[in-house]
Amino acid sequence: MDKLEKNQLIKLAHAVADAAKVETLKYFRMSSVTVDSKEETLFDPVTIADRRAEKAMRELIELNRPNDGILGEEYPPKSGSTGFTWVLDPIDGTRGYISGTPTWGTLVALNHNGTSIFGIIDQPYINERFSGGFDEKLFSGPFVEKNLGASKVKELKEAILFSTYPEIGTSLELKGFKGVSKHCKLTRYGLDCYAYGLLALGHIDIVIEAGLKPYDIQAPMAVIKAAGGYVTSWTGGPAESGGRVLAAGTQQLHTQALNILKMII
Repeated sequence: MDKLEKNQLIKLAHAVADAAKVETLKYFRMSSVTVDSKEETLFDPVTIADRRAEKAMRELIELNRPNDGILGEEYPPKSGSTGFTWVLDPIDGTRGYISGTPTWGTLVALNHNGTSIFGIIDQPYINERFSGGFDEKLFSGPFVEKNLGASKVKELKEAILFSTYPEIGTSLELKGFKGVSKHCKLTRYGLDCYAYGLLALGHIDIVIEAGLKPYDIQAPMAVIKAAGGYVTSWTGGPAESGGRVLAAGTQQLHTQALNILKMII
């Protein structure tokens, strides 16, 4: 892939995030937002903003790259013939979105033959964007624009650990999470994809989650890797498929957490 094509793909990825931003901000903290549940027995929310944002994202990709595949949360997957697949989550953290917290985000990833090669984590309301891949590792916010850089913490006892839910996954997965958490300096919850952005920016050190889908993790993993961090499954394998995911700022920290998880799981 030459530099021109890389730049075109980066430009399109940012445009796709911008297209989602128009729809998500239209309904955020507005009484006009409608909320449904994808499941009958459990509350798994989806809003009109989720659907309209992904529709806008897909339309832009299909206009510019009609032969690429698309995998999104809200609509059926589209097969492609180029080896490239756009992996989209219009609102990662819908529970936060409907609660009015500005910690949800839009995720845009570009996957090539099974590997996530570029990603964007965008928080439209506070106007912060984390992007990484193709030699880009950029944070842009309302007050500063700078390169991303994962933290340099190497010991669990000095680490800040995040996860979306305190009741992470199954009872066994919760046991694994607590096995790492008890060694960390601080454990916090509730940021969804924004935690991965903070890891890439160097403010936190580890994120551990379970039950993820490909569209939950492919953009964050590209961003974190570009920032110098490490993202794998709980067994140390590729994380593109989601499931149990471990992200850390340094290889030493990642290895320590991974060894604990492997012993328990």
